[in-house]
Amino acid sequence: MRQPFLFYTIQPKMNTFFNQLLSATKSAFPKAGKTIWWLLKIIIPISFLVSLLQFSGLLSMFAVYMSPLFSLIGLPGESAIVFISSMFLSLYAPIAIIATLPLDIREISILALMCLVSHNLIVETAVQRKTGSSGLIMFSLRFVSSFILAFILHKILPDQPSSNMQLSHEVINPSFSEMLSTWLWSSFDLILKIVLIVTGLMIMQQILKEFKLLDKVAAIFSPLMKFMGLSADSAFLWFVAQTVGLAYGSAIMTEAVHNNEISPRNANLLNFHIAINHSLLEDTLLFVAIGVPAAWIVFPRLLWAIVVVWIVRLWPRRKLL
Repeated sequence: MRQPFLFYTIQPKMNTFFNQLLSATKSAFPKAGKTIWWLLKIIIPISFLVSLLQFSGLLSMFAVYMSPLFSLIGLPGESAIVFISSMFLSLYAPIAIIATLPLDIREISILALMCLVSHNLIVETAVQRKTGSSGLIMFSLRFVSSFILAFILHKILPDQPSSNMQLSHEVINPSFSEMLSTWLWSSFDLILKIVLIVTGLMIMQQILKEFKLLDKVAAIFSPLMKFMGLSADSAFLWFVAQTVGLAYGSAIMTEAVHNNEISPRNANLLNFHIAINHSLLEDTLLFVAIGVPAAWIVFPRLLWAIVVVWIVRLWPRRKLL
C-alpha cells in the first residue's frame, strides 16, 4: 500500500529534527563531563578544607575578626570565607562551603546575592576590560554593589524564627569521624546536584545553538533594551551574558566589539549592567537548588543594574563612558 504524499514530506523533516536533537544532546555530554570533573577537583578539596577548619576551631577564630563588618548585613563572621572564595572562584566552590556552615535560609539568601554579584571577579573583570571597560571600575562596582544589595536585602527580608537556634549548633563538638561522615553525605548531595544541573544546562545550550534559536530569542529582548538604558545592538550580547555568563560568553562579546558590531560606548554601558546582573539562568538555579527563593536573588540584581546604567548615562561629566 502506497504511503500518502504527506508522509513523504513530513517524515524527512521529522528525521532531520530528531537527528539534530540527538546530535546536540550527544555533543553536550563530553563538555558537561569535562566541566563537572574540573569543578569537582576544586569543590571537594575546598569543602573538605573548610570542614577541617570548622572542626579545628580556626574558622571560628577567623569569624571573630570578620563579625563586625558582616554583622552590618546580617551575616555571621564565618560567612566571609564564602564571599572571599566566590571572588576568586566560580559559584560552585562557595556553595560547597555554604553546605558546611550553620546558616539559615535568610542568611544564605543574602550571601547568595553577594556571591552572584562578585563571583569569579578576576576572570570576569579581565573579560570586561578586554571589551573596552575599565577593569578597576568594573571590579570596584561589583565589590561595592554586593555589600549595598546585601544591606538592602538584610533590611527588607523578614527574620527567620529559627535563626536564634543556630547558636546551639555551634557549641556541639562532633568527633572527627562524625565530621567526616557529615562532609561525605553533603558532598554526595552536592555532586548529584552539580551533575544534573550542569548536564541539563549544557544540553539546553547545545540545542539552542543547533536550531539557531539564540538569535531569535535575543530579538525578543530588544524592546527591553531601551527601558534598561541599553542600545538595541546590545540585545544579543545581553542575552548571551544572561544565558552563559561573562566567562563563557567572553569570545562572543569580544568579537562583537572588535568587529564594530557594537560601539565602544554601548559596549561599556552593557558592561555596567552585566557586571552586576548576568547568568540569570545557571547561577540562579545553583542557589535555587539549595533552597534560596529565586525572587530574592534575581530582582535585586536586575533592578540595581538598571539603576546603575541610568546613573552612568545621566552622569554630568560622562567620565565613566
